[in-house]
Amino acid sequence: MPTRLPTADTPYVRVDTDVLDANIADMATRVAAQGLALRPHAKTHKSADIARRQIASGAVGLTVATIGEAQAFAAAGFDDLFIAYPLWLTASKAARLRSVVRDASVRVTVDSAAGAVAMAEALGDARESVEVLIEVDSGQHRTGTAPADAGTVAAQAVAHGLRVVGVFTFPGHGYSPAGRESAAQQEARAITDAADALSSVGVDPIVRSGGSTPTVEFAHPDVLTEVRPGVYPFNDAQQVALGRANVDDVSLSVAATVVRREPGRALLDCGSKILGTEKPDWVPGFGLLPDLPDARIVALSEHHATVVSEGPLPEAGSVVRVFPNHVCITVNLVDDLVAVTGGNEVGRWPLLARGANS
Repeated sequence: MPTRLPTADTPYVRVDTDVLDANIADMATRVAAQGLALRPHAKTHKSADIARRQIASGAVGLTVATIGEAQAFAAAGFDDLFIAYPLWLTASKAARLRSVVRDASVRVTVDSAAGAVAMAEALGDARESVEVLIEVDSGQHRTGTAPADAGTVAAQAVAHGLRVVGVFTFPGHGYSPAGRESAAQQEARAITDAADALSSVGVDPIVRSGGSTPTVEFAHPDVLTEVRPGVYPFNDAQQVALGRANVDDVSLSVAATVVRREPGRALLDCGSKILGTEKPDWVPGFGLLPDLPDARIVALSEHHATVVSEGPLPEAGSVVRVFPNHVCITVNLVDDLVAVTGGNEVGRWPLLARGANS
């Protein structure tokens, strides 16, 4: 039934620091044992407090999704950043990127010859200050060039003054219960082919970057040099459904109040504006209720979650934990995280990259 929670007004996002630290240490140990560098994706947590824990545990730097996130983390003192997104630079974005380059070592990415030319022209003299990775598609079919074409893209980038140092991919199709290992295998083949393509045009692929939280345990250390998992400090309902994490491995939850209860049904004061709406077919509800194993969230409105259960439900006024399906969305919807140790609130962590989506 309901766990003991702090008394902040609900709904709010809480982080169990003991579980968080265990997750960070476990990933650092796992990746080190594989002989890989760990460059966690900070878009998941957007938090300097958590990023510092990751760096202290051995991460070589951070991955971010946007120039805005890079600006926020560089301003907070993080000086090794990879923007893992094929940027198309406007004059404004180029100016912002140059400001980051003044404070940190920065890697950027391109996935087309046209993108490489646009990147070089927009950066001007600053193009010599960034490292470039060529993104390849390893099976998700979102961004990334075909692995065999990576050499063509790299050659165009080099011809326009960019320093290409390697290749990367995101095995996002590993987000399926039966697809984690096969996605990692496809990742290894794509990175191998792409690295060979770079070598064929005289570019040494010293960086070969991949990995995601669902696939990192299947990563190929003979192919990759680094991995970029993001969700692992928190985990979420998706990671539990995938078999990547157990319920006890989830450090982040939404604290919500039961505002109505009737036989077999209850309403919580958390809805899509804090849980998000993502629900893959292989996840049983719109969030997981770890302390109510017989209950399921069957519907969301903006500020309410509808819960049904064949077992007992807590009375109105009770506070319960909800594990979001996709934790990155939840974090992006709030201003801070309530840090909890031993059931007691020990601080609030502001999200320095809140809303930094461009």
